[in-house]
Order: sequence, then C-alpha cells, then structure tokens
Amino acid sequence: MGKDKRITGIIITLIGGTFWGLSGTCGQYLFLNKASCSDWLVPIRLLFAGAILILFYLIKDRATCLEPWKHTKSAITLLCYGILGMMLCQYSYFRAIEASNAGTATVLQYVSPVLIMLVMCAREKRMPRLIDIFCVLLALSGIFLLATHGHTDQLVVSGTALFWGLFSAVTVVFYNLIPRGLMRIYPTPMLLGWAMFIGGALLFVLRKPWLYHPVLDTGALACLAFIILGGTIAAFSLYMLGVKYIGPEKASLYACVEPLAATVFSFLWLKVPFTAMDILGFILIMSTIFLLTLFGKTTPQSQKP
Repeated sequence: MGKDKRITGIIITLIGGTFWGLSGTCGQYLFLNKASCSDWLVPIRLLFAGAILILFYLIKDRATCLEPWKHTKSAITLLCYGILGMMLCQYSYFRAIEASNAGTATVLQYVSPVLIMLVMCAREKRMPRLIDIFCVLLALSGIFLLATHGHTDQLVVSGTALFWGLFSAVTVVFYNLIPRGLMRIYPTPMLLGWAMFIGGALLFVLRKPWLYHPVLDTGALACLAFIILGGTIAAFSLYMLGVKYIGPEKASLYACVEPLAATVFSFLWLKVPFTAMDILGFILIMSTIFLLTLFGKTTPQSQKP
C-alpha cells in the first residue's frame, strides 16, 4: 500500500505541475490572440478562483474560514500575503508571459528557490554553503544565456520580459515566506483563497479590467476556464495531495515539471521557437532546484498559485 501511495503521489504531483505549466501557456494563447491582457486576466483569475475557494470553506467550516480576521496579527499577515505575495506574484508572472512566452517566464520565476535560500541564510545569520554559492552561479549563468544567448552586446529577451520574469521570482519569495506562520494554524487552501480574493480585489481597482473588452470565442473561454479551475484550484489541490503522499521535498521536485510543460506546450501548441542556448539556460536554472533540494536546508518553490 505504501508503494501504491508513493506512485499515486508522484503521478498526481506531476499532473498538478503540468496543469500549472499549461495554465501559463493558456495565458499566452489569450495574449497572442488579443483575447486578453494581464490587466484584465489576472484580476479576473484571482477573484473567481479566490471566491470559489472561500465559498467552499464557508460552507465546509464557516468559523475557521473567518477566524484569521478576528486577530489583528493574522489579519495583517493575510493582507500582506494577498498583496505582496499573491497579487504581485501573479501579475508579474503573466506580464512576463505577455512580454515573452510561458516557457521563458516560468523558468525565470524558478530562480526563486535560490533567492529564498539567500534570504534564509540572512535570517539565520549564516554564510552560504559552497553548494549554495554554486547554485547562485548556475542561476546567474542560466539568466545570462536566456537573456543574451552568450553574446554580451545584445539582449535576445526584451528588457521588459527580463524585468517582469525576475520580479516574479522575487515576489515568489514573499509568497512563500509571509504566510508560513498562518499555514501552521489554518488550512493552506483556505489561506490561498483569501489571498487570491484580496489580491484580485485590489488589482481589480488598480488595473480597471472593466475598461477592456476582450473578444472571447470558444477557445478563449476554454483557456480562461482552465486557468481559473485547472491551473489554479485543481493544480494546487493535486499538489497538496501529492505532499500528503510523498512529502513536501519530493512533491516540490516533481512539481518542477511545470516549466518543462510550459515550454513543451508553447513549442507544440503555439509554435514558439526555442534555441539550444534557451534550453541550456533552462537546464542551468532548473538544476538549482534539484541541488538545493538534494542538499537540504531550503525548500524550493512550494505552493505555486
């Protein structure tokens, strides 16, 4: 039975990671077909997905769902999680996709485990280990190859894409570290729902999605539905079930299929070309996650929204 659970955990975690990757590609499809933009898509996605999760918990356990708002400290933390973590993370990620493609944006976001490692070193007042320094160099080398293809006198990725992709990696640090205390007390999916709703509501006010009038045909509506349901609620639920079966470290490793899925779907479905230098850059950045996980002391990107 233990082996069966392990296999099941691996499979559902891989599916969850694939759903995350496909969600980014669906966003790229909407952008390419002018059916949407980040200022419209992200607040809609966050509001609807957050509302669904909150409604579920209000029906399931109303007292627990409202409990964080009864305490000043937890309420402030939840607001920070929703704004600094969820809203900025999602908005910057989709802006990076809009400026480049789902594969490149997702890989750039996966620089975040290296940043988390550096933050944890600072918080614990310890020097990075040799493996930590090596991972930083790998990540920087991967970014360099993605941005320049090895030519120091030119950028092959736009400055806008590079900025939003790396900024999304920074916001993932906030996304992972801010709610840690809350997650020891309250159900993580419930916190995710509140964070999405908070971030979506603020972004709705700031970016005014009602000013946009996207033309949503059947394909665009299917992509939008998948982003909200498949790439958010289903993907996260599968990932958390995988954590239950195989543990957070192994689950985070298997969930790293996300950038591979985003790249493959972008290439096969949307015909986005990737060069050998792109692939090498991808490999260098993604290898940092495996090394940091294998050698411990830091947890890679754990709950991607």
